[in-house]
Amino acid sequence: MPEIVVDGQPLHYEDEGTGPPVVMVAGTGSRGRVWHLHQVPALVSAGYRVITFDNRAGGPGGRFGVASLVSDTAALIERLELGQSRAVGFSLGARVVAELLVERPELVERAVLLATRGRVDHWTKAMLLAERTGTTTTPEFGVVVRAMQYLSPTTLRDDRATRDWLELFELTSATALPGLHEQVALDELLADRLTAYSAIEAACLVVGFGDDLVTPPQLTREVARAIPRAQYHEVADCGHYGYLERPGEVNKLIVDFLGVSSRD
Repeated sequence: MPEIVVDGQPLHYEDEGTGPPVVMVAGTGSRGRVWHLHQVPALVSAGYRVITFDNRAGGPGGRFGVASLVSDTAALIERLELGQSRAVGFSLGARVVAELLVERPELVERAVLLATRGRVDHWTKAMLLAERTGTTTTPEFGVVVRAMQYLSPTTLRDDRATRDWLELFELTSATALPGLHEQVALDELLADRLTAYSAIEAACLVVGFGDDLVTPPQLTREVARAIPRAQYHEVADCGHYGYLERPGEVNKLIVDFLGVSSRD
């Protein structure tokens, strides 16, 4: 896997397809490969060049700012000479894309923000604090909690889907990157950025997931209202992992929006 080095940190990336570039920024603790199950094939088939990468995970016990993740993304766009690109971000990755739109607007033509927020409510703050300080009693319990937190009740009522997701969480729990909530300074994750987002000039598609407990859709709608040229769409019957639970609908939203000319 090719890499670039930013501030002494290796940044591993993958580059597939030809055509207009789309940079995809993964969420908390996820590798760039998470996009390759559903989104990358759809975008490559639609005629895009798709770049995915692994967010930096920091050193043991070390922390870094969201600004570092934004700088990593900007450096990747510049080193690969992508010009003004399209960008897609999920969760913390969507926060990174939004901050990139604020700090380096010349790098992004239009963006899709999945399961994003510009502030935290009391419930979200409680979850962030619990993730920072809490531990589960057994790996098996951790897998169940993860399923309850990230998936829709609609998915969990489907026996086959539930079995498949639990097996996936079991397989990935031992190899997952350190959670970025454990690495990024907590005060940054709690910051209210809605006023800053009012300065974003790029067209954005903001997508909420109807049963999302991690980023409730009402917080995602606030981001769409804050960005002048944003449109909002909510996908029903899916949780925080809606782009994996309902990939067909989410992929269509992404491809249709990115295909619109920047002049429109």
